[in-house]
Amino acid sequence: MTTSPLHSLDIRLLRYFSVVAEENNMSRAALRLFMSQPPLSRHIRQLEERLGVTLFVRHTRGLTLTEDGQRVLEIVRPLLALQDKTWAALSQIAKTGEQSLRLGLSTAFEQGVFAAFESQLATRVQKLHIVRHGSPELARKVRRGKLDAALVALPLENSGLSVTPLGWQESMIAALPTLWPEAALPSLSLTSLNHRPLFWFKRERNPAFFDYTRHIFRRAGYSPALIEEPMEHDVLLARIAQGDGLSLVPASFSAIQRQGVIFLPLTDTELRLSMGLATLPENVTKVEWLQTVVTQSLTISI
Repeated sequence: MTTSPLHSLDIRLLRYFSVVAEENNMSRAALRLFMSQPPLSRHIRQLEERLGVTLFVRHTRGLTLTEDGQRVLEIVRPLLALQDKTWAALSQIAKTGEQSLRLGLSTAFEQGVFAAFESQLATRVQKLHIVRHGSPELARKVRRGKLDAALVALPLENSGLSVTPLGWQESMIAALPTLWPEAALPSLSLTSLNHRPLFWFKRERNPAFFDYTRHIFRRAGYSPALIEEPMEHDVLLARIAQGDGLSLVPASFSAIQRQGVIFLPLTDTELRLSMGLATLPENVTKVEWLQTVVTQSLTISI
């Protein structure tokens, strides 16, 4: 039996297409999906290439579905509705085994990405205690038994923990002052920013992620002057706005509107941040239902 190449088509591409079709606008669709616009455009082009059809007519006012696009939308809508129904049914079957949950959410991600996830948790857990902190601190709290589990940014030093990678990934983007000439460009390479100071964290704060980024920086030929990064995001953005330096942040932070700061995509797309579920090995079975809720509520692969 011959298998069609479409059998390996990622259903997430169909989800992205459906949202773009509903909005008829790539920017609005990207906001709904907690994505930046360039990767969403690439996903739509990838789907068009796989199907061999043009799905949208692009014009200055936005997008319009082609006849082929309308036909594809009619085909995929029942499939996406069935997926939603399936996840909802599985969520009802899954047992938390707990009346309470102590959960950490990493501040490495813009917190809006967790909104739908937190809403679903509130309907499933009677006593929900959420802690927001950097991933290394959340990992320490899980090791000490102060948290049942945590959604953390990867890579992360995970000694003593069971860490399950999830589907969520975000490209890193540049946050820089609007007063810099580079702010007028559509995108930036790391090497084009070599002469600009970079707000960055000390290695002891997160050795695994520091080493990961240092490896990518070296391979890209990126060696900026480093300025110690403020712990609070609002302080960091204020420093950027006044022209003190730039930072590299996950794409979800582009949802933040800050006067004097612009977020631009990087052509060095290798630099990414992933999400994982961290817990003690003895608690894996107890919190594995969280993976279903995360998959149901977070849009995958920014």
